[in-house]
Amino acid sequence: MSASHTFLKLARQLHLYIGVFIAPAVLFFAFTGGLQVFGLHEASHDSDYKPPAWLAVAAQLHKKQTDVLPQRRARPMEGGQSAASPMPVAVAAQPNKPAAPVRHPLPLKIFSAFVSLGLFVSTLLGLYMAYRYTRKHVVISVLLAAGVICPIVLALI
Repeated sequence: MSASHTFLKLARQLHLYIGVFIAPAVLFFAFTGGLQVFGLHEASHDSDYKPPAWLAVAAQLHKKQTDVLPQRRARPMEGGQSAASPMPVAVAAQPNKPAAPVRHPLPLKIFSAFVSLGLFVSTLLGLYMAYRYTRKHVVISVLLAAGVICPIVLALI
């Protein structure tokens, strides 16, 4: 067996084992990232939407690697006026400040959601192929279980 053939065989096995081990994390990040693209993890200030607790915690794990949700403070109103202050405060006029270009984030959000979905489906297909095209089902199962258990244990430490 040539050196390049041996290296290629080793690289394939390494790719398989690493891929199966990190697949649960990739699935988690693809799923939670896809939901975050549309802000489904945040309560909106101008509507009554309140995200489910599991989604807020999953987003916090995705972004900050902790399940502790930050406490929300009341946002001050425009011009430094607090939400409790009933008296309006006049806002000084801005001197000829150039207007920011109008951006439409929806197309990029749709693309990002599509990428998230593609990553999720591709990872599931990779897991399918890992089981379908290898005879080492026990090794694959142990690595997959370790990929699920390790982040959970590390999050609880």
